[in-house]
Amino acid sequence: MADSTGFLKYDRALPPRRPVDVRIMDWKDVYLSRENGEDEVFPVGAVRQQAARCMDCGIPFCHHGCPLGNLIPEWNDLARRDDWTDAIERLHATNNFPEFTGKLCPAPCEGSCVLNLQESPVTIKQIEWEIIDQAFQRDLVTPQPAQERTGKKVAVVGSGPAGLAAAQQLTRAGHEVTVFERADRIGGLLRYGIPEFKMEKAVLDRRLDQMRAEGTRFVTGVEVGGSGEADLSVDQLRGDFDAVVLAGGATVGRDLPAAGRELSGIHLAMEYLPYGNLQALGELDRPPIDAHGKHVVIIGGGDTGADCLGTAHRQGAASVTQLEIMPAPPGSRAEDNPWPTYPMVMRVSSAHEEGGERLYSVNTERFQGDDAGNVRALLLHEVERVDGRFTKIEGTEREVPADLVFLAMGFTGAQREGLVDGLGVEVDGRGNVTRDADFMSTVPGVFVAGDIGRGQSLIVWAIAEGRSAAGAVDAWLTGSASELPRPVTPTEVALR
Repeated sequence: MADSTGFLKYDRALPPRRPVDVRIMDWKDVYLSRENGEDEVFPVGAVRQQAARCMDCGIPFCHHGCPLGNLIPEWNDLARRDDWTDAIERLHATNNFPEFTGKLCPAPCEGSCVLNLQESPVTIKQIEWEIIDQAFQRDLVTPQPAQERTGKKVAVVGSGPAGLAAAQQLTRAGHEVTVFERADRIGGLLRYGIPEFKMEKAVLDRRLDQMRAEGTRFVTGVEVGGSGEADLSVDQLRGDFDAVVLAGGATVGRDLPAAGRELSGIHLAMEYLPYGNLQALGELDRPPIDAHGKHVVIIGGGDTGADCLGTAHRQGAASVTQLEIMPAPPGSRAEDNPWPTYPMVMRVSSAHEEGGERLYSVNTERFQGDDAGNVRALLLHEVERVDGRFTKIEGTEREVPADLVFLAMGFTGAQREGLVDGLGVEVDGRGNVTRDADFMSTVPGVFVAGDIGRGQSLIVWAIAEGRSAAGAVDAWLTGSASELPRPVTPTEVALR
């Protein structure tokens, strides 16, 4: 166990972010990094000191908060003791990709930390990142090819975190795994949805190199269930593979059917963010959707909206306004949000630090256009919640200039056209592909993992479901109990 008095000796501390006026001039990670010679700003010793704050709490509630069941107290103590070899073994035991979660997870584990009773939890997410970073630096992350091959073929459709986790687990179990991705590169939202300043794509690519060395095959530019010349038909899919894992995510963006929606300059967030990543990587000079010199309005106050915000800052937007229909969260836990539940409090992301205005309790009434059919403004009004419904507060209408509008209000489920309809799998009322207790859809041999079955969720849930679905696939293919982790059933998922 870690230093049981460390939390009394050391205050919570995190690495500093790069200065705003510097970081908005490029697309690099917002945090200071060793790669740029900035180790002295937050040295390894400081991380080890933070790990020492993990107390001997008896019941590690951080396990309750983590969908992956990460062995947090164990690897905290190993990091404290400078034992990076055992630390990465413990971390990889439950999480295929700690470098992804260490950058992108909202850290529900920290919300459940006993020290969060005083709103000063252990910096679990930062320690996790340090462990995997040390592991890569020390060449501790090596390919783990299967010792024996089963001769079974598995297709994984979708290369986001759920698909990648399922693929890696199944490859290591000895199956021949092919991951299909309709985009030109592997990664799903990790590649084209997450901005470079939140997670540099080199972080993704080094893990893909490991997976290729283990034997996972990646095929890009193919729409499975599509009708194009380069696409793979449903009949081919079922004929060529013994099992299929659907991991295509919840890709249907929530639209806003307000008056004026047809005006030019109004886009779903995922129409915009991929261009930003291509620009960040130097593959586009000026993207087709460019915020440079424009007044930008983002509708939606979550992570996707913040990603649009940071991207617009780096493109040189004239102004950015982010709208949220919900009231502003409190600065600390409300009485109906007790520990160890996830704290629903006001958060300031790196993008919010960089500028822009955040408006809460407002609703879009209509979009205003110019004579050429372009959006020029957005008319909004304030709302209040009455009997569970948002009601307009009369006399609060006002106009906000808007040359570009991004809709970042979440996702409504899986894309039905093509693969889902072609397979004939059942879809529930929320637009998600249904699955049984073993992650199998209503079509035998077709399994479901991640947001395509769960609905829009967190990266930790995607990896957890990918791992669990892989265990179910392995058991189904071999006809015996799998040595891969026991699948988490959808019922257990719902309870959590």
